[in-house]
Amino acid sequence: MRIGELAERAGTTTRTLRYYESRGLLPARRAVNGYRTYDESDLRLIQQIRTLQDFGFDLEETRPFVECLRAGHPAGDACPGSLAVYRRKLGELDELIEQLRAVRSEVGAQLARAELEAAAELPGGPEPRCELGG
Repeated sequence: MRIGELAERAGTTTRTLRYYESRGLLPARRAVNGYRTYDESDLRLIQQIRTLQDFGFDLEETRPFVECLRAGHPAGDACPGSLAVYRRKLGELDELIEQLRAVRSEVGAQLARAELEAAAELPGGPEPRCELGG
């Protein structure tokens, strides 16, 4: 298939496919007439890259998965390099989750404080003060 058909079937653009090619993720095969040619295995590579990127992997992190598919494995995550990327990504996600928990806790504490202050400043109470405005 030609680049336009591959882009359409993969749900991406020809520009993106050329970029993947320039990064060495997509093979650069040419027909006698000079047109790029692709097959079903190339579609599988693009689908693997797009799925991983949807999960938050950057383009370079997809390389071991692509190499695994090119090596003939039916799944791009069956190789040691892919497993290492999964492990590293899980570590990053765990760190982000902990950071979000800490932020959530702080926002909850601020909300509780603000609600107490708002309740204390019901009609008839002192004028509300805004610490941000001075």
